[in-house]
Amino acid sequence: MVADAQDIIGRLERQNADLQRLLTTARDQMGEMRQQLADASQPPQTFATFVAWAGRHADVVANGRRMRVAVLPTLEARLNPGDEVLLNPMSVVVDVAVPERSGQAAIVREVIDDDRVLVVSRGEDERVVVLIGGDAAARVHEGDTVIIDPRTGFASEKVERTGVEALLLEEVPDIDYARIGGLAPQIERIRDAIELPLTHPELYREHDLRPPRGLLLYGPPGCGKTLIAKAVAHSLADAVGADRSYFLSVKGPELLNKYVGETERYIRTIFERARAKAHGGAPVVVFFDEMDALFRARGSGVSSDMETTIVPQLLTELDGVESLGNVIVIGASNREDMIDPAILRPGRLDVKIEISRPGPEATADIFGKYLTPDLPLTAADLAAHDGDRAATVRALIAGAVARIFSHADASQHVSGAVVRNVVDRAKTRAIKGVVAGGERGVTLAHLVDAADQELDEARAVAARSLGG
Repeated sequence: MVADAQDIIGRLERQNADLQRLLTTARDQMGEMRQQLADASQPPQTFATFVAWAGRHADVVANGRRMRVAVLPTLEARLNPGDEVLLNPMSVVVDVAVPERSGQAAIVREVIDDDRVLVVSRGEDERVVVLIGGDAAARVHEGDTVIIDPRTGFASEKVERTGVEALLLEEVPDIDYARIGGLAPQIERIRDAIELPLTHPELYREHDLRPPRGLLLYGPPGCGKTLIAKAVAHSLADAVGADRSYFLSVKGPELLNKYVGETERYIRTIFERARAKAHGGAPVVVFFDEMDALFRARGSGVSSDMETTIVPQLLTELDGVESLGNVIVIGASNREDMIDPAILRPGRLDVKIEISRPGPEATADIFGKYLTPDLPLTAADLAAHDGDRAATVRALIAGAVARIFSHADASQHVSGAVVRNVVDRAKTRAIKGVVAGGERGVTLAHLVDAADQELDEARAVAARSLGG
């Protein structure tokens, strides 16, 4: 009997414990439902942007209005300028919200100080905004794109614009005119057209002479047009005493976009970036390579109707560069006759310089840039010139030039790129000779064989081109 009674008591205790658990669970669920009901019945909260502290109060911008409001004590140590916050119906900051990731894009024209930058947006609308973040000033430079909030005047983050940035090669060129051979007359004319206005602006004003706005380099491929453009950017920095220069290289075919208006937008962005970087006084070279692929003559029937909108966009930008004397536009083309005449008229790309194929003297000058006295030379060649390395190299160059121009059609194929390839081939042959156990040094035989092979390949390329 006692054992049965104990079993009954144990069973009742277990049932009582189960009931207690059920009651506890029901009470918790009722509490959660009560809280959810209370949350659902609360009035809406307002999003605002925290601007600055004003004692124990906070200055915020909400719906375009700047207000000074109270803050919950628990949030005082958590708020930083630019944070998104929530205001209750009494306009008290009660919580920190997740920040927005969208906003208006603007281009940085000038970094003013540690946390302020001058930006341009919506065409030429300039304003000063405050950078958010401790290292923001170190991350942002002239020409960068940032997201701004026009209501608060904050710039929240830098945006990588891959669409057009991929088309721009921005660099500080380390190529000077001394590294370019065979183009002394052209280089002198370029320096007269570009550097004189920057180094002696008072003389141009005195003579009422307007500096050229840009220039076109035209001629066969491989003759140094791109090299000259880079040297111009390097030389401009030296001429005006700037810490650095900018070289924005744009490949013509890559700029084309199948969507209506996109190519025009790319062109606008390129010149916006150039103006922003030039605003600080640094010279900027905007280089359009293969210009004939993009800005063909309107109505020529050679390409689609796209040039009817692209060419006017470039003309608009060229006309707008007049007030920025340190922005230089350089175009390069193998077919200048295919470029729209409006681009080449005086007042736009008004300086046109032909970069022609080099003759024997210019070819020897180009050889001298790549075949130098510090290269390995054979003992026999050195002995023939009494150990004079410079004289030995001059003799090798003379022999290579004579070999090249012994071909009747050399003037149709020789270029700076061909000369460099001849030297590279000769060096490769010299290295293979050393590996095979021969004597160390570049010889005339290496240069002659390389020149013959290079010209044979140039003829084959020309023949395929004519055949196609």
